[in-house]
Amino acid sequence: MLGYIFWHWPDDPAADREAYEAAQRAFHRALAATRSEGFIRSLSFRVQGLPWLGAPEGKAYEDWYLLEGSYALDPLNELAVSASVRDAHAGAANGATGAGALYRLARGVPEWGSGEVAWVAKPRGEHYAGFYARFPDEGVVWRRQMVLGPATEFVAEGAPPDGLEALRVRRELFIET
Repeated sequence: MLGYIFWHWPDDPAADREAYEAAQRAFHRALAATRSEGFIRSLSFRVQGLPWLGAPEGKAYEDWYLLEGSYALDPLNELAVSASVRDAHAGAANGATGAGALYRLARGVPEWGSGEVAWVAKPRGEHYAGFYARFPDEGVVWRRQMVLGPATEFVAEGAPPDGLEALRVRRELFIET
């Protein structure tokens, strides 16, 4: 499974939060209603403390678009601006700034609720097998693909294993399709 992550925030720090979030909900609903090959679902979280964003504190969002595989990227991209979704996309995109990344599920079964995630980097020189072994068997770990995106190489649900430096981020689920 792939996760296309799109971080976004209002261009105007004084933008009305309720209006911004209503536009995001409308887009996610429109996208869900017009299915695309390989598109599983989308979610959106309110997040704080992601240094690569440059977003005003308390105004950042993290959308996850879950895909069966990379073959689903082109159809999803086309769907997002298609006639059936165009207005909802424009409403969500107007007045927003963002950055994206592509992650592959490396292990575990995501739960997708509100909670803490840990953005971590594999220590230099450590082999991937040893790195993955640090996580509990049921741990959920996503790995960035092809260095696409500004974030660290890994994101894990919950607290990171002992001995790994991590940026812990609380996220609050507010859209789930």
